[in-house]
Amino acid sequence: MKSPVEPLRRPWVASVLLAVGGGGAFGLCFGKQTSLWLPWLALVPLMLLLGRPRAGLWGWLHGVAFWMVAMAWLPPTLVTHGGLPPVLGWTGLLLVALYLGFDQAVFAVLGARIWRRGGVVALLALPALWVVLEWWRGFFFGRFPWNLAAYAWVDVPGALPVSASIGAFGVSFVVVFANVAVASAIRSRRWEPAAVGVLAPLLLLVLAGRFSPEMETAGDRAREVRVVQPSSPIVTTAEEAAESYRTLIEMSEAECRASASGAAVPPGPRPAAAETLLVWPESAAWPWSYDRAEHLRADVARLSDMGCALLIGSVTGDEERYFNSAMLISAGAPTGVYSKRRLVPWGEYVPLAGVLPWMDKLARQAGNFSPGGSPALLPWGDDEIGTAICYEIVFPGAVAEQVRAGATILATITNDAWYGDTAAPWQHMRAARFRAAENRRPVLRAALTGVSVLVDGRGAVAGELGVGERGVLRARISGSSELTPFSRAPSLVLWVCVLLAGFAVVRDPRRQVRFRPDVGEER
Repeated sequence: MKSPVEPLRRPWVASVLLAVGGGGAFGLCFGKQTSLWLPWLALVPLMLLLGRPRAGLWGWLHGVAFWMVAMAWLPPTLVTHGGLPPVLGWTGLLLVALYLGFDQAVFAVLGARIWRRGGVVALLALPALWVVLEWWRGFFFGRFPWNLAAYAWVDVPGALPVSASIGAFGVSFVVVFANVAVASAIRSRRWEPAAVGVLAPLLLLVLAGRFSPEMETAGDRAREVRVVQPSSPIVTTAEEAAESYRTLIEMSEAECRASASGAAVPPGPRPAAAETLLVWPESAAWPWSYDRAEHLRADVARLSDMGCALLIGSVTGDEERYFNSAMLISAGAPTGVYSKRRLVPWGEYVPLAGVLPWMDKLARQAGNFSPGGSPALLPWGDDEIGTAICYEIVFPGAVAEQVRAGATILATITNDAWYGDTAAPWQHMRAARFRAAENRRPVLRAALTGVSVLVDGRGAVAGELGVGERGVLRARISGSSELTPFSRAPSLVLWVCVLLAGFAVVRDPRRQVRFRPDVGEER
C-alpha cells in the first residue's frame, strides 16, 4: 500500500507546490497590509526552482500564482463595472495572469544558466536580471510596471531613503539579492550566503536612513495645501452626479472659508504665494469639464475669490482629440495644463474594443483619449507642480523627468473607486511614496474614494484617508529644487543591471549541475 505522502516525493509535485506556494506568498507581499519579513523569503522558492528541469515552466506557474493573488481585485472590478458574470471575471484575471506570468518564465529560463554558476555571479546577476524584466514589463507589451519587488519593502526602514540614490529598481535589486542569498544557503547547506544576503541589505538600509541628507527647499516659506477626498462612488445617473458634485463643492467651500478666516490678507483674489492649494481627485467633477461647463467655471472662480488655488482634473481638447488633463487655477485664471502622457490600456483607450466590447465599459469616456506630448509643469507662485494622473505615478522615469524639468512639488490625482475596498488602492499608493522618496519631493495624492495621502520628501506618510473615508488632509509643505542622484540619472541602475545580467547569461556556465530528486541538485 502506498504511503499518503509518497506522491509529494515526486519531483514534479514538489516543483508545482514550490511554484504555486512561492508565487502566492510573493503575491501576499502586496496586500492591503505589508509584511516586514515575508518579502525577504517569498522569492526563495522561485530561486530554488531554477536548479530543476523545466525551470521555465515552474517560473511561469510561479508568475501566474503571483498575479492571481496580487491582482485578486480585478474580478470584482470586471463584474461590477464591466457587467461580467463572476466566472468570466475570474477567467479574465486568469488570462491576465497567464500573460504576465511569462515574465517569471523568462526569468527562470535565463536565470537557470546563472543559477548553475553559483557564487557571487548568481548573487549579483539574478537580481540584475529581475530588474531588467521589471523594466521590460513597464516599457514593452502592455506597459504595466505594477507591483515592483521594491514596493514590498515600502515599510522596511531605510528602503525609501536609499531609493533617492538607486530608485525603486535599485531597491528591487536588493530585495531579490536577499532572496537569492537565502536560496543559495539552502542549496549549499551553508549559512554564509544567507548571512551575506541579510546583513549586507540591513547595513545598506541603516546607513541610508541615518545619513540621508536634508534637501534645501524652494521659495521663502511653506505653503498651505488641502487634499480633498469626497469619497464619491462611481456615478451612473444624473442624480448621482449632481449629488457627488454638490458634496465636492461644499467640502471645498468649507476649506476655503476656513483658510480665508485664518489668513492675514483680505478676502478676494490673492497672489499665489498667499493662496491655499486645493487638490481635487481625478473625475471629482465628472461628467463636467472645465472648458465646457459654465457652472463648474463659476464655482471654481468663487473658490478662487475666497483665496484658494485649485488643482483639478478635466477633459480637454476638441472634437477630434481629447485628453485626460490636470489644470491649475490660480488668482482666478488657469495658469497651466498638463495632459496625461501614459494612458491605461483598455481604460482610457480600448485597443481591443472590436473584439472585447465590454472592456470599454471600464472607461468613463466613450472612445479613446490621446496622450499628452510634454511633461508640462503647473506654476504656483515660486513653486512648479509636477503632476502624475492616476496610472502615471507607477513610472519612475516619467516623474523624474518632471523633476529635472523643474518640479518642486509633486501631485498625483486618481480615481481608484473602480477597485473598491481591495488591495489595489494601497498598491497604487505605495508607488507614490517611492516617487516622493526617489526625488525628495513632497507628494500630494488625491483619490476619489481613497487612499489619499500627504507624503513628505522622504516617502513618509504625513496624513492619510483610507478607502471609503470622506475628509480633507491639511498641511504646510515646502518644495525643493535640488536633484537627487536618482533624479539626475534614473536609468543608471537599470543599465548596470543590463550589463550584469547580459554578461552572466551570455557566458557559458563553468560548471554544470545535474538534478537529483531527493536532494534537488548536485555538482
